[in-house]
Amino acid sequence: PQPSPARGEGAGPARGERANSTPTESASSRHNNPPPPTLTEVVATLSTLGKAELPAQLARWLDELDETGRWALLKLVTGGMRIGVSARLAKTAAAALGDKDAHELELIWPGLSPPYLELFAWLEGRAAKPINLDPAPFRPVMLAHAIADDDFAAMNPADYIAEWKWDGIRIQAVSGRDADGNIVARLYSRSGEDITRSFPDLLPSLRLPGAIDGELLVLRDGRVQSFNVLQQRLNRKTVTPKLIKDYPIHLRAYDLLGDGDSDLRTMTFAERRARLQRFIAELADPRIDLSETIDFADWAALTAARRDPASAGAGLDADAVEGVMLKRRDALYLPGRPKGQWWKWKHDPHIIDAVLMYAQRGHGKRSSYYSDYTFGVWTDGDDGEQLVPVGKAYFGFTDEELLQIDRFVRRNTTEKFGPVRHVVHEPNQGLVLEVAFEGLARSPRHKSGVAMRFPRISRLRWDKPPREADRLETLERMLTGDAPIPPAAGGH
Repeated sequence: PQPSPARGEGAGPARGERANSTPTESASSRHNNPPPPTLTEVVATLSTLGKAELPAQLARWLDELDETGRWALLKLVTGGMRIGVSARLAKTAAAALGDKDAHELELIWPGLSPPYLELFAWLEGRAAKPINLDPAPFRPVMLAHAIADDDFAAMNPADYIAEWKWDGIRIQAVSGRDADGNIVARLYSRSGEDITRSFPDLLPSLRLPGAIDGELLVLRDGRVQSFNVLQQRLNRKTVTPKLIKDYPIHLRAYDLLGDGDSDLRTMTFAERRARLQRFIAELADPRIDLSETIDFADWAALTAARRDPASAGAGLDADAVEGVMLKRRDALYLPGRPKGQWWKWKHDPHIIDAVLMYAQRGHGKRSSYYSDYTFGVWTDGDDGEQLVPVGKAYFGFTDEELLQIDRFVRRNTTEKFGPVRHVVHEPNQGLVLEVAFEGLARSPRHKSGVAMRFPRISRLRWDKPPREADRLETLERMLTGDAPIPPAAGGH
């Protein structure tokens, strides 16, 4: 066969012209069509083309692309780029490109920004390793695995340090000196979001260069308040003097990642803990204290401490303890969730049976399934028994259970409100969900008057008719303490 002529020499439509190919055209005719646009061409065109010209250009691209290309183009154009790939997987793939260790990439990633030119130059061997010159950079956090009963058999208590798991939010408080020698301080969420502006009252306490990993709490009269109180300070665009006075912020430190110019993440946890004690003592600030460890000789002693924090050293702050953390003495500070290094042993969750009322499509890889569920419990209404929503959950179920619920939603939808489906929920018809949650709080924003903390679906109760689900009065008694909150099965 003769080689195709170059573009502009009779090779068919030039880039930007609509191709007139049809499904019945010959292979040689399709071969003369222009190749599909590259990612670079699409980005450059979208950033320079006028709004009036974009629809026609988009149509031309769609003609040139195959099914997968059209999907990618529409994702790019609409900004819906999430396709279910974790940040860790992206970093691992980038590391493999340059035959680097993914951990090394994790450490320098926070100092980089799109389109990551210096990163790829280093990975491809065209430049030196990027250096983070930020005086107060974020460090990728280390996370814990939830511990199970059978995990203890392979663990030696002497290898671990235990401390209380506080019911706050995980933050990183970082301070360093800029080129002029001035202290620069920032607060980061566990995902690396800069939340400094939301908590200006804590910044004066960060007087020494260092990086503290700890829990953000509200402390009143020397006592840690509940998470519901802390929520009054979260996600605030405006922080008033009254808000600062009524909800004083406190940092309880449990790890030290940097001390001055020293990076401590390659030290063991026991070594970092000793440095943290000295750092907090030198800082000597009432807004920052040390998270105390728990003395225990064996798992039975730790089980007793977890069951009764007040008698095991937590004292008046016991109500703000949501469990125990176990950390290997020799654990380095590794980004992500390395197996067997840190464990979280939370209090057993509370359980109720609720009825599925509404469902909505999920996001990313779940965008084709109804995976966000609003559920309710029974109460007396003007017209008799009625369901009132008490929570919303979108995790806790298996992939197989997701398919089962999605199928039920599609077959039992009674009304549609935009993306939301109203699912049948009658006394004798509907789906009962066993819901696990961490706690309850009063909420004037909800019709039921209550809000759940961290609700998730723990089981599908196909065996139970909706009329046998729990009642709002039960939740009300839980709030007042007049009725015990039923714990989940299992656990220590």
